[in-house]
This record gives sequence, C-alpha cells and structure tokens, in this order.
Amino acid sequence: MKTDTPITIRRADYAPPAYLVDTVDLAFDLDPAATIVRAKLALRRNPKAAQDAPLRLDGEGLVLREARLDGAVLPPERLQLGADGSLAIADPPSAGLLETMVRIAPEANTALSGLYTSGGNFYTQCEAEGFRRITFFPDRPDVMSRYTVTITADRTLCPVMLSNGNPHGSGHAEGNRHWVRWVDPHPKPSYLFALVAGDLIDVHDHFTTRSGKLVSLNIWVRRGDEPRCAHAMDSLKRSMAWDEEVFGLEYDLDIFNIAAVSDFNMGAMENKGLNVFNTKYVLASPESATDGDWQGIETVIAHEYFHNWTGNRVTCRDWFQLSLKEGLTVFRDQEFSADMGSRAVKRIRDVRGLRAAQFPEDAGPMAHPVRPDSYIEIDNFYTPTVYQKGAEVVRLIHTRIGPAAFRKGMDLYIARNDNQAVTIEDFVSAMQDASGINLDGFMGWYDQAGTPEVTAEDHYDSATRRFTLTLRQRTPPTAGQLEKKPLPIPVAMGLLGPDGTELPMRLEGENTTQSGTRTILLEGAEQSFTFVDVPAPPLPSLLRGFSAPVKLKGVPRDRLRFLAVHDSDPFVRWESGQQYAASVMLEMIAAQQRGEALGFDEALAEAVTNTLAMAETDPAFAAEALVLPGEGFLADQMEVADPVGIHLVRRHLRAEIGRRCGAVLRANYDALTDTGPYRIDGRSIGRRALRNACLAYLATAGDTLLAKAQFDGASNMTDSLAALSLLADTMGEARESALAAFHARWRGDDLVLDKWFSIQAMAAREDVIEQVRALYAHTDFDLRNPNRARSLIGAFASGNPAHFHDASGEGYRFLADAVIALDPINGSIAARLIGPLGQWRRQSETRGALMRRELQRILDIPNLSKGTFEKASKALH
Repeated sequence: MKTDTPITIRRADYAPPAYLVDTVDLAFDLDPAATIVRAKLALRRNPKAAQDAPLRLDGEGLVLREARLDGAVLPPERLQLGADGSLAIADPPSAGLLETMVRIAPEANTALSGLYTSGGNFYTQCEAEGFRRITFFPDRPDVMSRYTVTITADRTLCPVMLSNGNPHGSGHAEGNRHWVRWVDPHPKPSYLFALVAGDLIDVHDHFTTRSGKLVSLNIWVRRGDEPRCAHAMDSLKRSMAWDEEVFGLEYDLDIFNIAAVSDFNMGAMENKGLNVFNTKYVLASPESATDGDWQGIETVIAHEYFHNWTGNRVTCRDWFQLSLKEGLTVFRDQEFSADMGSRAVKRIRDVRGLRAAQFPEDAGPMAHPVRPDSYIEIDNFYTPTVYQKGAEVVRLIHTRIGPAAFRKGMDLYIARNDNQAVTIEDFVSAMQDASGINLDGFMGWYDQAGTPEVTAEDHYDSATRRFTLTLRQRTPPTAGQLEKKPLPIPVAMGLLGPDGTELPMRLEGENTTQSGTRTILLEGAEQSFTFVDVPAPPLPSLLRGFSAPVKLKGVPRDRLRFLAVHDSDPFVRWESGQQYAASVMLEMIAAQQRGEALGFDEALAEAVTNTLAMAETDPAFAAEALVLPGEGFLADQMEVADPVGIHLVRRHLRAEIGRRCGAVLRANYDALTDTGPYRIDGRSIGRRALRNACLAYLATAGDTLLAKAQFDGASNMTDSLAALSLLADTMGEARESALAAFHARWRGDDLVLDKWFSIQAMAAREDVIEQVRALYAHTDFDLRNPNRARSLIGAFASGNPAHFHDASGEGYRFLADAVIALDPINGSIAARLIGPLGQWRRQSETRGALMRRELQRILDIPNLSKGTFEKASKALH
C-alpha cells in the first residue's frame, strides 16, 4: 500500500514568487546520453512577495555540476538539494546572476516531459512542469523572462537546431559541431520554452501581416513526410488571416516554426514561435488521412496559433487559471472552424463531443470546476472540463454581451494584460467593463462543478394572448460540492406556431417585438417569462445553438417530433431528433431488462426517410441527424448504466432501420458515390459522411458485401476506414482479409497503423477482449508511444463500453494491467487512461465491485506516480 501520499496544491494558498527572473541565458551542449545545460538567471526579489522568502528553484532528475552566484562558486554548505529534486540557496542576495551547470539524459526520458529524444532527434515538452527537468528554475507560470538560447551539437546528428523567438547567429564549433543562437524578445513563462534539434527537413512558406511584415513559416518533419504538410500550412495561413480579421491580432515575430514528432503526450504545444505538434495533427494525404483527420489538423493548428495571444502574450498567473488560456482558445478555434465550414454542423459536433467526454466527467468522481480548487498533479487537469466546458463558459459570456461587446472586451483584455500572467477575474472584468453588463454571476460557472439541469413548463391564455414560460434549474451534487447555487443561464429561444412558422415575441414590459431567435436569462432557481400579443398557441424552441452547457429535461415526445421537423434552428432540429430517439431507446432498454422482446418505433424509420429526402441541401447536417445517440450519451441518461443492454438496443435499431429503409438508404448510397478526385471542401466531406452513414445501416442489417466492396475499391482513407470498421464487427474471412490487407499496406505509417489498432479495439465482437490482449502483445504495439497506447488501450476502455464492462471483469483487469505497466514509463499517459474505471458508481453493484478492485490494485503498486495516484484515489473514493 502506498503510504507517502503526495502533497495537495490548493488555489487558496497562492503566494507571489519570491524571486523574479528578468533574463535567462541558456546554453545546450546536446548529447543523447549526457546533455550539458548551462543557465544564467538574472534574479531579483519580487517586491510583491515576503522579503525574507528563500531562494528555491524547481528541479527534477538533474545532476548539478556547478553553481555560481555573481561569478563566485557557491560552496556546498550554501546549496541544499531537496528530496523532490529542488535546489535552495542559503543567504540569497536581493538581486544577482545565478549560473548553474547540470547534466541530463534525454534518451532515458520516457516520460516525454522536459528534453527527450525521439527517432534520434531532440524535442521538449515543458507544459505544465517539464522545464524543471531541463535546468533549475522557479518553474511556475507567473515568472516571466526573456530568453536567449544557444544550442551546440554534432552537425551530422543535428543539422537543424531550433528554439523560441528569432534566429540571432550561427557558426562552427570544435570538431564536426556547430552552434545556433535564438533570442525571444517577449517575456514568457518557462512552460513555453522549446527546443527542437535533429535531422529534419522543412516545408517553407510565408505570410504577410496586415501591417506589411513578412513572416517566414516552416513546418519541420522527418524526411519523406514533406508531401503531407500542405494542409497544415494552409490551415496556419488561414488561422493567421482570421485572427487579424476577427480579433485584430497580428503575429509578432519574424518566423513561425512548427515541428512534428510522433512521441508526444499531447496533441500539440503552443511554445512561443516554435510549436511542437504530434504528427497526428500535421501530416495528411487523401490516402492516409480521414476527413476527420483533415478537420482535426485545421482545428489544432488554429488552436495553437491562437495561443500566441491568448496564452503566450497573456498567460496564466497559476495553473488553477488554466482555462483562462485553454477555454478561451478552444472557443476561438471553434469559431474559426465554424467560419471555415458549416457553423451548424460544427456546433453539433462540438456539443456531441462535450456530452461524450465532459458531461460524464461532471457526473463522476473526477468532477471539478472549470477553475479547480486543488490538485496533486496539474497534468490531470488538462480535462474536458477545463477545455470544452471552459469554452462553453466563454461562449456564455459572448452570448450574454453580444459579438460587438465581446470583441471590445478582447481588445481591452489584451491591452490591459499584455506580457502579464493574470487570472480568470481579469478576463471577466475586461468583458464586463467593455459591455457595461454585470457579469459577477458568471464566475459561478468557473467555480462550481456539475451540469445544470433545466426543465420548462408553459401556459397559453388564448383570451389574453399571453404565453408564460417557467424555467427551473438544478445542479446535482458533486464530490466536495454538495450544495449548488443557481447560475446565470442564457436561453436562446424562439416560438413556433402550429404550422411551424416563427411567431413574433414581445416580453411583458418591453416596447418592441422581435422575430426569430432571442435570448432570455435564467438567473434564479425558478423564473417565469411572460410574452404578450402571441397570436396562436406556441411551441417553445429552447437552447437554440446550445446557448448554455446544460441538460434540458422533460420535453414531451410529441414536441420533440414537431421540433425535429419544423424548427428553423439546426441545432434544436438535430437535438430534438436525438432526444426523441434517446427516449425510445431508453424505454426499449428498460423493456429488455424486464425480459420483453425488442420492438421498433416507426417514427425512427420515418425520420431517416425524411432526413434523406432533404439531404441534398446540407449532406453534412443530414449525416449528423442520421446517427443514433451514442452509447455513452445513453448511459449518461440512466441512474444505473446498462452498457450491454444499451449496445444491444442500439445495434438492434441500426439493423431494423437498415432493413426497413434499405431501398432509400441504398439509393442514397449509390447517388453519393463520387468518382472524381478527393476534395476536402465542406460539401464533399458532408457527402462522404452521409454515404458512410447509409453504409453503416446497410452493413449492420447484413450487407457486409457492400462494405467489403467499398473497402476494396476505396480511393481515400475516409471510405476505406469506414468500411473496415464495419467489417471489424463481423466474423469470417472478409474481415480477416481486409484487416490483413490494411496492415500490410500501412505497417510503415505509424498514424495509420494507430487506426488499425483502434478499429479492432472498438469492434462489436464477443471475443474482442481476447483480440485486444493479442494486439497488446503484437510486434507493432509499443507501450512507450502515447499515440499507440491511446489507440489500443484508450480506444477499448473509452470506445467499447459493452465489452469493457464485460461481466467477467476482464476489461477492467486489462486496463489496470496496462496502467500498471505504463506508469513507470510515462505516468502522465497512465493517469489519463484511468478515467473509465472511475465510472463504477454508475454501474451495477457487481460491476462496481470489480472496478473498485482494479482501482485498489493500481493504488497498491509501490512508487506510483503522483498523477496516477491522484486519478486512482479520486476514482476509488
């Protein structure tokens, strides 16, 4: 049993740093086994901190070779190395130049935090606390410094050497060595430091800013990957132009570099002027990338670029403010992607993702506010709540004050806080001051965990033509927050007449009548809104555009059917269809639990037929509308989840729809066949999505020959993978031959091979657990590579609930075995995989006991990493 419980860091304990570092001069002598790092820190006491505070520098795994203060060697008695790797200096001056020399071993760094090697090249990842693995430093975001970096290495091993900022010289060194120097003119926290060196080749372009400055753009990849960078470069240039046009934010350096690496814990990192990306979000070609991959690259490229201002120039005071940069920047990348394609479809996909990942987090043991109160390991708070819900909270403010005031608020936020480390209050204050609207209540969204539930009642008085809408809100208790306060909830709404037309709206006490969508604000636990001069009995359309991250509950089925057909708001139209289908499916699951035979609701087949009849107008929306609610979404609606029952009902309905609507599905499938060149415009992507949605119904109904024919004839990865995923669910030779052919063709491409692992991990086969264990032992599986670990372990545990929750407990045992094996290699990734075991409270008593047993088995492992300990202990208790 672990006895040395890690220290909990609390937001309430924040204190300013004892020392500030004005400048940092770093010199790297790169060697895979023994890199020497020399650091010169211009230190001075922080006037806002206690003047007797000690000088303590964070460090981890560093071998100290020398320390000097103002040129004099510090004797051993003035140096104290802590058990955590930190360095304290006795009798520190109020200001001085501290010089240290340390040795690190990048090739032994399997945690991929700090400086490490991958494929013979050097890379860094310093967010959140990786810089302390490079040199001794006050490694916290509110210490902002200007950096000069000199890198020396073997010319053959590292012909390319990059860091933050602009290049400032290069030259020859002794032997076959050379050096380069980089200077970043902007102060930054240590988590934004970056270094990349190795045998890389660049794809080059340029961008001219609105002020006329020419910026050099470079994407650095392994040799041979250059042809797959065009979309990433195009996405970068469009992001730069969009940020200038929409937010008035211009790039501020002479050069912007992106380096791609396959061994990376995250999706990408926004280091100032040198973004480091997972190859997954850079490399794409029609043969190797799906439509989702292309869209993912566009989104992530934009996200990291947008951080240049919302995260880099204005950064977080402390890690509790993480959503200050991440939630705001996710909102910005969502708006960018919406402007680049279909705004309606983008919103639907964002909400689908929020419900799949964040709503369950809000309802489970890992529930935490957007701004957490405490943590043991900050890496554990890079969560859907901080990112996706954080973006929704920014959207709430945008909705409340309007686009024009939001833009003014952004201008004010940047102007007030440029080159500073600030808090969420600073952001909200700027929005409030710019708009003149009190936003104090919105801080509750940052500080209160849980998903609010909203219910609605309404009454129409035909004699007075008055319509009264009563809204109520309730947020269920979460761990550590049993009592919840009402939150301000903007409700975008409309009123539909009996024929589906929009009715004019005028709230009692107002002088003007509005048509279309308007927003009302629910602020209390219960609130009534009365509309006057309503000409006919209306049907309310609520939460248009998903105007708040809440659950709207209790809408009658007849209303859902009406809204799904008539609502002018595409989100409500999609949402109403989803809620209707979910209601039907939950009833079927309950009937199945009672031992009753599975039936069918003809309205589902009618909805499919109606959707396909209108598909030509917006095929991407039709594809979204055609997909039944997911298994995770259905589980989230149940007090006690029934993962096997959910899977059986969903598969039964897919098969029935495939049979009953077979003719129209096949006709649309054939009509959507595109024999022309592969294109990634919105309409082409939508047509492929709709075609593959039709194929999914037909194949589930038994037409596996059609899936095999598509796989054999596919000219792009989207169609190939869609067919292969359907074949993977089946038994027989067609499946085996397709999987073998896919593996043989793509074995040399890591990103595509990840898809091969994931498809099998999520397959709907009775023997899938045995298949997953066999894949874990496969020669192409590498537990040390985060992408590969996620592609198998994560895909199975999160993407295959029916088999992960197998009654034998074997799925839980597999996940625990993998976490235990991975933790000493890469504790960050191990901790992130634990999440599905934390859902034991929503499972049956028998399943819950099996899940708790595996969590305890993880906790019993000696020397468990801080992150894995925190995740497992919270999940268990």
